Amino acid sequence: MSVVKLLLTFAPWLALLIIARDTLFQLKVGLVVALLLSVVLGVTRLLRGIVLWIGLAFFLLTTVAVVGLENLWVAEHLGVLANGALAASSWFTIAIGKPFTEDYAREQVDRSLWHDPAFIRTNVIVTAVWAAVFSVNAGLAYGEMVGFVFRGWEYETASYALLLAAVAFTNWYARYVHRVREAARQAAAAHGAPRS
Repeated sequence: MSVVKLLLTFAPWLALLIIARDTLFQLKVGLVVALLLSVVLGVTRLLRGIVLWIGLAFFLLTTVAVVGLENLWVAEHLGVLANGALAASSWFTIAIGKPFTEDYAREQVDRSLWHDPAFIRTNVIVTAVWAAVFSVNAGLAYGEMVGFVFRGWEYETASYALLLAAVAFTNWYARYVHRVREAARQAAAAHGAPRS
């Protein structure tokens, strides 16, 4: 998955992260923008699968709660709720055998490889990395909320670093798997073995 595709996939979540900073008004604006982005990206098919549906459900419910009902509990726990929703949905896609990255990885590989065990395993690994990052970030958001040990900027820095590490891993691992597959194909061709 390319960096651009990753940014598009998580654009609503990133918009919320960037816009919803210090005030309730900014949080409301961030939620509305995230909801609208989810709808637009879904309609244009740039966003699909579980990431689309969890985003639509999450942003619809939280927008109603915070913007419509001014529910301060939801507003105060939004970091934990957002990361928790992403973590739970990511782990769920692995549990049902449809890792969320598969929807996007299929755009970059030949259709004949979609059911290949290596392709599926690669997506399980990449999705598990994202699920782990979201899980840790939910814990960090909770720690920041209750003022546990560190200052706010330290939690945010750790959270951003984990997200960037997940992006880097996703790109590196996809290229690594492709190189291994190509090397195996070339070795098989050189030895006259049938291509897999």
